This record gives sequence, C-alpha cells and structure tokens, in this order.
Amino acid sequence: MASIPRWIYYKQVFKSKFQAGCVKAKIEDNWMNGYEIGPLVEIKKLRTDKYVVRYTYDEKV
Repeated sequence: MASIPRWIYYKQVFKSKFQAGCVKAKIEDNWMNGYEIGPLVEIKKLRTDKYVVRYTYDEKV
C-alpha cells in the first residue's frame, strides 16, 4: 500500500530558481555515500514567483 509522502520544507524562500537549485544539489549530495536511501528533492514555484525546496524519503526501507 503506497502512502502519501511527507514533505520536509527547507527553511528559506528563494528569489530565483538557480538559488533553489543550488540548495537542492546540496541536499542530494549530503546523502551520497551515506547509509540511507537518498531523498526525493523538488523545487516548487510559489504564486509570488519565489521558490521553495522540499524533500522526502521513504523511512520504511
């Protein structure tokens, strides 16, 4: 049974997609060579034309 992912939002709102992309890459790199399965990381555009980064991972695996 598939569960709905629980998203963790990064604490900052970014003015550009490039800035959000840098944080996305940093989050993904932190899980490389680790013991956990890496997170699913997304950049979401807000209605205010700003961007947020959110991520999740499967805690059951």
